[in-house]
Amino acid sequence: MTENRTSSPERRILLKTVTARDAAITQSLLQRADIASHPCKNADEMVAELDRGAGALLIAEESLTDPGMTGVADYLQRQPPWSDLPMLIIAGSGLVSNAVLEAMDMPANITVIERPLRVVALISAARSALRARSRQYELRDMFEGLRQADQRKTEFIATLAHELRNPLAPLSTALSILSLKPHDADQARPHYEMMRRQVNHMVRLIDDLMEVSRITRGKIELKMENVALERVLREAAELSRPALESSSHRFKLHLPEHAFLVRGDAVRLTQVFSNLLNNAAKYTPAGGKVDVYLERAGERAQVRVCDNGVGIPADMLAAIFDMFVQVSNTSRAGQGGLGIGLTLVKSLIELHGGTVRASSAGAGCGTEILIELPLVAVAARTGEASPGVVAPAQLAEQIMIVDDNCDAADSLAVLLGACGAQTMVAYNGSTALDMLRATVPSIAILDIGMPGMDGYELARRMRSDPRHSNMMLVALTGWGQPDDRTRIAAAGFHHHFLKPLDPEALIRTIREHRAALA
Repeated sequence: MTENRTSSPERRILLKTVTARDAAITQSLLQRADIASHPCKNADEMVAELDRGAGALLIAEESLTDPGMTGVADYLQRQPPWSDLPMLIIAGSGLVSNAVLEAMDMPANITVIERPLRVVALISAARSALRARSRQYELRDMFEGLRQADQRKTEFIATLAHELRNPLAPLSTALSILSLKPHDADQARPHYEMMRRQVNHMVRLIDDLMEVSRITRGKIELKMENVALERVLREAAELSRPALESSSHRFKLHLPEHAFLVRGDAVRLTQVFSNLLNNAAKYTPAGGKVDVYLERAGERAQVRVCDNGVGIPADMLAAIFDMFVQVSNTSRAGQGGLGIGLTLVKSLIELHGGTVRASSAGAGCGTEILIELPLVAVAARTGEASPGVVAPAQLAEQIMIVDDNCDAADSLAVLLGACGAQTMVAYNGSTALDMLRATVPSIAILDIGMPGMDGYELARRMRSDPRHSNMMLVALTGWGQPDDRTRIAAAGFHHHFLKPLDPEALIRTIREHRAALA
């Protein structure tokens, strides 16, 4: 007889009996009790099968002297903390042999069954062993879930620190600029406007965090009314227009001839679809395509938000709506974000009695988010500490600043220019390389987390050009984990600054570097 093919290898019993006939009889008895088993010709085969998985071992006393059993003992010694593999030993009656006594010292859950063997005793012991093993698998899955949740939280906290540092950088720089010398109203206005934009960005981040907290604690209240979905979608599109237009995306709303009415909170639904459009804009390369379709499916309204952006790997589709989950590297590719937007979407849609799911053909193949909501009716349409004052200092340097955060790059250039430096600004790696063909700056300040060509790749390309081999490279980043620091040092950067940048520290570092070369 053969092993039950429908059973998981982790649920079977591995057999090592004295003879092949004993193995066949034992396997037949277990099969009648709906217990999958696999006979092993020797101990070496048992070790190999253990790597595939096992619910328990059933070993005849005589097989314990097989030299290969040391491999089984070694395997049991290496069990993970959750595992306590049950081992059933079929022993002769009477005195306990040395082989059995030595086996009982193995790091396994040993049960000895004496001959003559009763079928009911064998089946009972086998079922008890498999039940115990099943509980161990539950513990394993729970531990793995906790490990993944802890890892996601750690990554989320690092991302949160990064996203909060980003707006702090231009804020800090603008304050330093305004502190250098008196500015009239017209001169100061651009700095104040930039500071207002960055403060608003921080407020949105914090609001999102608070929203998730309120929803998960059941503290959110919806103002329910009959809502026309096409109106919600138009308002969401208007809110997301700056994000869509800034990347020159081709955007289109595909609306039906009739109004689709749902029962919901118009403000919250607008928030949902604006969030999805912002995500589509963020994770779609410049000049991409974003479409929204409103359709009917039976008694439900369907809204599909489609883009031709970076896409989602198949193994992440089921998890992207979970808290703290982000697809690897897309946060940086999408120019930041806390990764909680889809959590908010899912929570709010479910509060409206709807569903949401994502589909994608894979990385680079775009994404479709499908939302379904119950229809009410279809009707005809009616119409950080202050950095202090930076003393003016003559920096006889030509400095390149590369940062995809335009406000951060521009304000740092103004600050360094006020200190006497000649500055040039690029908002991405490709533009920086084009500029370097015509000039040889002595210092380059590179943002690490840029989409497309990041700071590491840009630094590598700069270093490969002999004209720039002596350039001082400064890394500027919101990512401050130990492995980030190690990677920055390994990439050949001379110095590393966390956002928000301390202008005094940067200027002091430039002076010290220049003095060391003199």
